[in-house]
This record gives sequence, C-alpha cells and structure tokens, in this order.
Amino acid sequence: MRVATITLASAARATHVERQQDRLRLREPDAARVVVWLDDELPAAGAIDAELVHVPPADAGLRLAAGRNAGADAAIALGADALVFLDADCIAGDDLVRRYVAGMRAMPGALLAGPVTYLAEGVVVDDTTDLAALTAPHAARPAPEADALVVADEADRVLFWSLSFALTAATWQRIGGFDDGYVGYGGEDTDYAMRSQQAAVPLVWVGGADAYHQHHPTSSPPLQHVDDILRNGRRYAQRWGSWPMLGWLEAFEAAGVVERRGADWRRVPGARPPA
Repeated sequence: MRVATITLASAARATHVERQQDRLRLREPDAARVVVWLDDELPAAGAIDAELVHVPPADAGLRLAAGRNAGADAAIALGADALVFLDADCIAGDDLVRRYVAGMRAMPGALLAGPVTYLAEGVVVDDTTDLAALTAPHAARPAPEADALVVADEADRVLFWSLSFALTAATWQRIGGFDDGYVGYGGEDTDYAMRSQQAAVPLVWVGGADAYHQHHPTSSPPLQHVDDILRNGRRYAQRWGSWPMLGWLEAFEAAGVVERRGADWRRVPGARPPA
C-alpha cells in the first residue's frame, strides 16, 4: 500500500506540526506527507517539508472539513491508496502507521480509529522521546490490545474523533468525504461518523495505533467557540435529528450563554459575548 499522512495545520499549531512532521519524516520515510494550511497566509517557503495544500478560512472560521477533503484529494493524486489523518497537535506513535495499514489490509472497507493519549503540560516530544512509556489512552473510547481489531457498536459511532483515523482511498470515496458546510469548531467529525454508518462502513478500533496529543491551553467550556457550536450543531440536527456536543451546550446553558428553545438551542438575548 502507498501510504499518505494528512494533517490540518495553522500558525497557532506550527510548533506542534513541526514536531509531528519531524518524527514522521524519520520513522515513515516511505509515506507521502500532506499538510493542509488553514490560515489566510501560507508559512514561509521551506518551513513545511511536505506537500502543502492551502485551504484559507471562511468568514465564520477555519474550514476543517474542507481541509480534510482537500488533503485527501492531494494524497490520492500522489498515488496514495492508504490515508492516515492526524491533527496538527497529534504525534504518531511508532507503530501507528504500521497498525493502521495492517487494519486496512485486514478490513479494507472499514473506518479505523486508534487510541489517543493526552500528554501532560510540560511534556515536549522530540525525535528521541519514548512515546510507549507515556501511553495512557483516553478512557472515553475503547483501547484494544495491540494489533487487535474490534468492530464498534453502532451506539459508539459518536465516539469517532477525527484527530487520528485511517481508511483506504476507496473507502474514503465510498463515504464521500466530510461535509464542507461545517465551518469552525465542532460537529464535522460526528457528522462524518454518521455518514460512514449511512454508507455501511464499519467503525473499527485499532489496538496499538496510538496517537499522542501534545498539550496546549484550552478552555472548558470553550466559550470562544459557542457560535460555531450552535451553527454546526444546528446543521447536524437538521440532518440527523439530534444535537451533537450536548455536554458543551449544557455547560453553555449553565453559564447563561445559550438556552433551549424546544428542540433548538439559541444564544440568550443580551448575553455577554464570549471573551
């Protein structure tokens, strides 16, 4: 299989993606590497040692869904038939690509997802870091034994996270890519999981295909993304009949920023906009 890794990146995550790409370059020399740049301005010439694709933002925010679609198109144009997606802040474990490829060979019609470890503040990954010693998969999702392939229950389809996943180019085309109507933060990965279910593509947990999320400051709840979450959540609800990201919506409600209106969620009139 001809493998390509596909990463969404921006200036805010430039250091993270440099560490990611450095490690991939050394450990996966035969893989094509595609970086999709989501900011208005491209990085300086030579700053990104990969196939660079530019998907500038929309007025409402970064175009994550469109970026993944453009990255897949570029990878397939390079001859890749195995697509491995990693967000900019995720480092590939030393066996991630190998185990994803083994999963694609065993189940070429599946959507594959590996465990994710969230690294603690102060942990900086370089070329010599022993990632295996840091492995502590997030408890929200299954983490099978190494090399195991476990078909997810359909109820667990919403546990698909787009920060690390893989599939064959043929399966990507069968699902039809992400809905690029999602702009800004949230919703597009859950929509993709549902689109994969609609296409009768099983979701499979891949044991040992570990990714490591590099620490960066976050806010909880993410008030800076409240408008994105409302807009994207409404798009999802109109298609699938329920709202995603309910945990965030309920936290916004508790903060007095949003309110339920029947089956809808709206900004509270006069509520102070997020900082």
